[in-house]
Amino acid sequence: MPTVVTPKRFGPPLGMYSHGMVAPGGEIVVVAGQVGMDERRAVAVGDVGAQTRQALENVRAIVEAAGCTMGHIVRLQTFLTHAEDIPGFMAARGEVFPKYFPNGAYPPNTLLVVSRLVQPELLVEIEAMAVKPAAPAAAKRPASRARAVKSTGGGRSPRRRKTSRKR
Repeated sequence: MPTVVTPKRFGPPLGMYSHGMVAPGGEIVVVAGQVGMDERRAVAVGDVGAQTRQALENVRAIVEAAGCTMGHIVRLQTFLTHAEDIPGFMAARGEVFPKYFPNGAYPPNTLLVVSRLVQPELLVEIEAMAVKPAAPAAAKRPASRARAVKSTGGGRSPRRRKTSRKR
């Protein structure tokens, strides 16, 4: 799991995020910006809290489909369309983060206010990056040499001695 990084000269973060994280080696899972939409349409038009919860739930579904948990997320980037929605966004995040990150190690998050998203009724978009744990070394190790030779060459060595035949 990722570990939180806080330089000694920094104070605590201003909210539910970490200044940085270090993730053990593994595969990177990049999640495209998720918005407050269900399978068909925007949820709760005009309600940044409901859209935030839906966007985070969409992020969760993607990281889980990739074989991760929310605890593997090492970076979030959030886009809001109105600065006045920041308190509603923070409140919604405050509701769901303790469930998603029960150890309190919240991923770093950049929050930006933009002029609009792809559809005007959307108020929030959240991107994520997770690190899927590396497979155990035994799972990565190729089959034994004897097996590999047997499966590729019927048990014969790839090098053959040249013999001359008289004709």
